[in-house]
Amino acid sequence: MPVDGAGIGRIVSAVPGPRSRSLAQRLARVESPNITRIAADAPIFWADAEAACVQDVDGNTFVDLTAGFGVAHAGHANPRVARALAAQANRLPHALGDVNPAEIKVRLLERLAAITPGSLSVSILGSAGAEAVEAALKTAVMRTGRTGIIAFERAYHGLTYGALAATARRDFREPFAAQLFAGVRFAPFPEATGNGDSIAEDRAIDAVREAVRQAESSPNPIGAIIVEPVQGRGGLNVPTPGFLQRLRSLCDGLRIVLIFDEIYTGFGRTGRMFACEHWDVVPDILCAGKALTGSVPLSAAIGSPTVMSAWPLSRGEAIHTSTFLGNPVACAAALAQMDEIEQNGLVERAAALGHRIHARTAAWRERFAVVRDSGGLGLLQRVRLDGGVALRVASAALREGVLVLAEGESAESIAITPPAVITETQLEFALDVIERAIAAHAG
Repeated sequence: MPVDGAGIGRIVSAVPGPRSRSLAQRLARVESPNITRIAADAPIFWADAEAACVQDVDGNTFVDLTAGFGVAHAGHANPRVARALAAQANRLPHALGDVNPAEIKVRLLERLAAITPGSLSVSILGSAGAEAVEAALKTAVMRTGRTGIIAFERAYHGLTYGALAATARRDFREPFAAQLFAGVRFAPFPEATGNGDSIAEDRAIDAVREAVRQAESSPNPIGAIIVEPVQGRGGLNVPTPGFLQRLRSLCDGLRIVLIFDEIYTGFGRTGRMFACEHWDVVPDILCAGKALTGSVPLSAAIGSPTVMSAWPLSRGEAIHTSTFLGNPVACAAALAQMDEIEQNGLVERAAALGHRIHARTAAWRERFAVVRDSGGLGLLQRVRLDGGVALRVASAALREGVLVLAEGESAESIAITPPAVITETQLEFALDVIERAIAAHAG
């Protein structure tokens, strides 16, 4: 039975229920043990989803504060997107993306050029977000001839090899360290706290300058700086006010391509179409994904014509492409998703709901000793808790009908990142559940 997307959490069995537990046993036999955590309290298996609600195979209904890893900004199973997917799949599900492409690919690229800031207008399409990062890093080499990269502490850019090399998480990197590109240097990411922001920002910029200087005499001088305008899996960290602009100024004076990874933050998640617009900074390349389609895999590295012109003219054999580049079904979903976001004011709604969430969570620091701070932009909000508490809160919330994730290098933050179509009733229900769970662990 389809889930009621206007409803709130409703638990009718144990969580996980018997069907979820049975599926977990089956999954364990056929999936790599590294992929899905199977334990007494997880996972639940999804059966249906609508708007901001998810129903599992046991009939339990959950309010989703994850937006499906940030994908479902316009809601799960959005009707406009679903119709576009079905219509395109019935007409043309696949084409020769880099040889004889579908017409719809042109429309999508034109739409991306129209909505991205500044002169960003020339794209390389991919599937997963990490593919967009890989394309951006390759573009930087084509443009500068310099292979070195500066990334930032707590950064997450994906797990393919190029993206992983620029990802700071030690647990992700260590098993593959010997195979990772050695020309990546990590600088501090100055998080806005309202206390000593200018000092933290100066230190970060000084560290970037020093990394550039040191790399000049190495085999890998710096050709790219890649940064998330708001760090996602690193803990939903908002930068200090002048940081991105100072990176832009630094790159303007050097042969360095500035890349913004907006895979998590793009398409209205922060209350602007792209997070960089909060600071009026335009990168040389912007990476997008997740909420781009709201449903199926699609990503893009969108660059300025000047930077993208570094790629050679195709003579019939592209040196960077993929089988599903410009997949027509994904392109149709993206166009419908952008229509939904723009026509229903979901960028503005994300900003308004973000203020509402922050007003509620900011009070928790005064009430609960385990709450260290709260913050975020738009519908990327977090509550940072003392060690280990966030995971216990997320598990407790699941049992009461709320899907929420713990983020950060030590899983120290509760991430409140719902679809923009979440109702006020659903949001207040979910926040009530999280507040009770925090209170239960406050001692």
